[in-house]
This record gives sequence, structure tokens and C-alpha cells, in this order.
Amino acid sequence: MAAKTAGGGRWEVVKKGRRPGAGGSGRGGGGDRRALGEANGVWKYDLSPPIQTTSTLYEQGFEKIMKKQNKEQVPPPAVEPKKPGNKKQTKKVVTLTSQNQKQGRFRSLEEALKALDVAALQKELDKSQSMFSGNPSVWLKDLASYLNYKLQAPLSEPTLSQHTHDYPYSLVSRELRGIIRGLLAKAAGSLELFFDHCLFTMLQELDKTPGESLHGYRICIQAILQDKPKIATMNLGKFLELLRSHQNRPAKCLTIMWALGQAGFASLTEGLKVWLGIMLPVLGIKSLSPFAIAYLDRLLLMHPNLTKGFGMIGPKDFFPLLDFAYMPNNSLTTSLQEQLCQLYPRLKVLAFGAKPESTLHTYFPSFLSRATPNCPSEMKKELLSSLTECLTVDPLSASVWRQLYPKHLSQSSLLLEHLLRSWERIPKKTWKSLQETVQSFKLTNQELLRKGSCNNQDVVTCDEACKGLLQQARGCRLPWTQLLLLVLIFATGFLCHDFRSHSSFQASLSGRLLQSSGFLPAGQQACAKIYSYSLQGYSWLEETLPAWGSHLMTVVRPSLQLAWAHISATVIFLSAHCASYLAYIGDSLTSLSQRLQVPDALNQLLSSLRELFLLLCQNVLLPLWHMLLETLARAQQHCHEACRGEVTWNCMKTQFSEAARWTWLCLQDITVAFLDWALAMISQQ
Repeated sequence: MAAKTAGGGRWEVVKKGRRPGAGGSGRGGGGDRRALGEANGVWKYDLSPPIQTTSTLYEQGFEKIMKKQNKEQVPPPAVEPKKPGNKKQTKKVVTLTSQNQKQGRFRSLEEALKALDVAALQKELDKSQSMFSGNPSVWLKDLASYLNYKLQAPLSEPTLSQHTHDYPYSLVSRELRGIIRGLLAKAAGSLELFFDHCLFTMLQELDKTPGESLHGYRICIQAILQDKPKIATMNLGKFLELLRSHQNRPAKCLTIMWALGQAGFASLTEGLKVWLGIMLPVLGIKSLSPFAIAYLDRLLLMHPNLTKGFGMIGPKDFFPLLDFAYMPNNSLTTSLQEQLCQLYPRLKVLAFGAKPESTLHTYFPSFLSRATPNCPSEMKKELLSSLTECLTVDPLSASVWRQLYPKHLSQSSLLLEHLLRSWERIPKKTWKSLQETVQSFKLTNQELLRKGSCNNQDVVTCDEACKGLLQQARGCRLPWTQLLLLVLIFATGFLCHDFRSHSSFQASLSGRLLQSSGFLPAGQQACAKIYSYSLQGYSWLEETLPAWGSHLMTVVRPSLQLAWAHISATVIFLSAHCASYLAYIGDSLTSLSQRLQVPDALNQLLSSLRELFLLLCQNVLLPLWHMLLETLARAQQHCHEACRGEVTWNCMKTQFSEAARWTWLCLQDITVAFLDWALAMISQQ
């Protein structure tokens, strides 16, 4: 890609008004070589260190060409060049150059990529790397210049909105992508400067009237940011200043926004950084707002998992978006405002983050200050909904509201009325904190009314809403459990007092009332039937259960005796050998620790654990096991004594009956004691 002489089929640089000796002995027999496209204009930023001149480079055919406006590098004509002082020859060369440029344009970028000779590109890159082995930035600039020179297709609008997000890089073949990525990997330390070079070269080409197509630089920018998107966000302040300096040139501004926005398609975090740092500050500009909102829409559509963007949007960035989305008569058109309103719920999720229960109180003051009575209806609805969410999710929001309440009475009145209307939808876990907050507001309202504040109407409205909320909070939660228990105690006390005062149930007021109403005869009849059925069931069990029980004992008793014998033998064996096995395990652990050369601290820990385990077995587990065995032996001995040596079903039935009778007597005694206590408490009242 260096300039070559025409005699050996080489390239040469042709420019207007070339003075004799510009690249010869007038420079002292030497010159420096610059990358293709590097001298297309005056740079605003110095993106790379200059390349020192050497006589070797000049001898190989390179020339340093200084020019202020235009420079064209074209293949030489077949005839040998004449002296530069010949004006006719110069005119002929310039005409031939413009013809070659016109012929070099393709009808589409697809055709240009198909016609690109990848092998020739690789050859030129190899030559550049061999000549400038210590300057990777030259390799990258040669790559961009070569691609942009070869991919001359019809110009397109700066944002490429009619194409996919990865156009034109999506059209690049796999072989060409490999060459680009390989070179980027070799020159990893110069990628930031190369990104600036591509962007500023694109801006310079937009100043030219014919202007070249910028597909080569766009491909390089997309290739850089696809693997390293952070390069675009390392110095957003510089690009924002550059954007503001070209505010009157929409094409340049859109080019800058498009180039930086390519980082977002690889990373949601970097895309939000670009949008918040570059596009949000210019959201009100008519020529730039459509692309900014369209980019945000495409960014959130490509990254449905919003968790990767948590922490990027804070209150400082969120509330300008809220104003743009819902405030009427702003600098956005109606269609753009509606589109931003559709994106607002996802922006709200990004702003609240992964832990809204600890961050929403920081959003509460700005939400409350915007909820004025003159606020638009849609915005008021969103603000009140967000304020309610803050109060129900973040407990600290209530304390923030208490601090802001005296200076935001009109806004608080709207919020209190909204809470009163939507009280049934508020989670019950937040009722208590809201009730305490409203109670404090009520005291504040009384103080403000006594002082005679200038905004008495707002205070009166807030006071009425507070009264309604307190009534809702107290009336919705009835203590049903306490009420039922109280009714049961009073009913029991009344019946006991009635029975005691009339000496019998038939003479009592309750008995006469039940007799006259017909409930008592019906109850007596039902009890008689239940008693009759119970007797029939008991007689059936008395006839059937002994036979089935004796049959079951005959079948199961040998197995149970054998199982009992095995269990007893196992327990005795374990109790006899447990200590020896534990001692063996302890000795094994000790020998193992000695072999492994365990550290002293770990060895001491193991010995402590061993002693603790032995102590637990000897003092807790073994005594419990012996106690269980003794209890089972006593139960068996008691059964033999009660049944006089032979355990039969009749004997077991008698024992169960006595146990049930004893339990019933205990319950009766407890019930009588409780009733006496209840009557004493009632008589004292």
C-alpha cells in the first residue's frame, strides 16, 4: 500500500499543483511514510505518534506528501510521467483520476465485497507489518484505508436505519473477518487510537463535497466494538464535547452516535453508558431524538435480560426520562413521546435495580415533588402508583415522607387520597407502618391548623384523608379469634351460673328455653340414637375383636418373640462392644494422624473431638439406652403382674379401660377447676 513508481508497475501519488522536488533532494534525501488516508485532512486530536523518517523507506519508494485539502492515490497511467511543470499533463492525470474513481464505485456494497481480493489485502498487510514492525497503528490504518478505498458503494444515511444493527459487518465473509480479527489481536494496544482514527476520518469525509463512502471505517469500528465494547465508553466526555461542537451538523452528530452505539449490541451495560452519556443529553434536539429513541428501543429489544443493566440508571438519569415520557409540550414529538412511554416500564425496572427494597426511598422525594394537582392525568397516575410502590416495598420511604410532609402538603393530599381509594390493594404487612405514618400526619395537621398556615385548604384535605385512612386501618382488622374466645368464655360462665342458681338443668332458664323451642327433645332423641348405635358397635367389637385378636396373636406372636430376642441380643452385643470399637477408632485416628504428620493444631482438634464423642457416648447415649431397656422391662413386668402371669385380650382391655377412666377423671377435675375460676372472675366483675 505504499506509493510505487510507474516504471516497475508501481503506484504513484498524483496531486494538483505539485512543486518540483517536493519529495526528492529538497527533503535531504529522505522522507517519512504515512498510512493511507492519514493525511486526508487536519486532525483535531493527535491519535498516533509520528513515524520517523529514514532513508531506507525513501529508497523503497515512499514519499511524504503534504497537502491541505485533497489527496488522491490512484494507479498511474500507462505512459511515463513527465516533468511536474507540464500543466497539460497534470490536467490529463487529474481527469484520468476522476474517471478511475467513478469507475471504482459499485452498485451495492455486496458487489464490492464480492469483488474484494482478500489475498491481495493479506499481502499488503504483511508488507505493512514487515516495513513497520514496531508501529501497529500503521497496520490498522492501512487496513481501514484499504477497505474503504476498495468498498466504494453508493452512500447511505449516517445511521443505517434501514439495515440490521450489525450492517455492514454482517456482509463480511468469514475469511475477511479472520484477517480483520487477527490484525486487531496483534495490535491490541492501539485499538483505542484506531477507533478514534476511524471516527475522525469519517467526520472529515463528511466535510468533502464528493465524499467517499465510509463502509470500510464502519466495518472496522464494528469489528473493534464487537469484541471490546468498553473502548467506546472509556472517554465519553471527549465524544460528548465533540458532539456538541458539531451540533449544527446533524450528519456528523448521527455518525458519532452510530459509531459509539455499536458498543451496546455486544454489552447492555456499555450500551446504557453510551445512551446515558451521549444520547440523553441531546434527546431534545429535533434532528437527533428519533435515532436516540430508536437506538434505546433496539438496545432493550436485543437484551431482554435486564439484570445485566442493574445499577446503570440512577435517580439523576431516571427522572429526566420520566419528564420526557409524560410531560406534555416538551421538545419531543407525540410519536416519539408515545414510543418512550412504551419503553418506560423497562427503564423503571433498570432504575429500581435488583434490590428495590433498599433503593426506592431515594426515588421517593422526586416522585412526590412532581405529583402536583396540576400534573397531567397520565403522569399523575404513574407518579401515585410509583409512590405507593415505594411505600409498600421500601420501609424507609415512610420516614422520608414524614420529613417531606410539611413542605409538600398538596402532593401529600393526592397521595393520601390515592391510598384511601386503593386501601384494599395494599399489602397487609405495610398497614401497620402506614397507620403510624398517618397518625403522625394527623398530629402535624392539628399543629398547622392551630398556627393558621397559609395553605389551610391543603391541610384540611390531608386531615380528612388521614381520618379516612385511620378508620380503614382500624375497621378492616377485626380480632375474630379474641372475639370468639370471649364469647365462648361468657357463654360457659352464663350456663354454669344458670345451672348453679336453679339447682338443675330442667329448672334453669337455658333448659326451659331449649324445651320450649323444641331443641331439647330433638337433642335428647339424637343422643338416644347415638347411644343406641354406640352400644351396638361396642357389642359387635366385644364379640369380634377378641376372636380376631387371639387369631392375630397366634399368628404374630412367634415372629414377635423371635424379633424381640434378636433385638435384645443386638442391644446387648452393642452395649458390650461399643466401648472397644470406639477405642479402636480412636487409636486408628491417632495412628493415621501420626502417619500423615498432621499439624499440631489439627491434631489437638481431633483429640478434642474424640474425647467429646467418648464423653457423649458414655454419659448420654448409653444411659438413655439403658433407661429405655429398663422402662420396657418394667412395662412387661407390670403387664405380667396385672394379668397374673398370662397376658390375654380381656386383661389388656381392662387395663386400657382403667387408663381411659383415669384420664377422664383428670379431665373432669381440670374442667371443674377452670369453671370455678371463670365463675370467680365473673363474680368479681
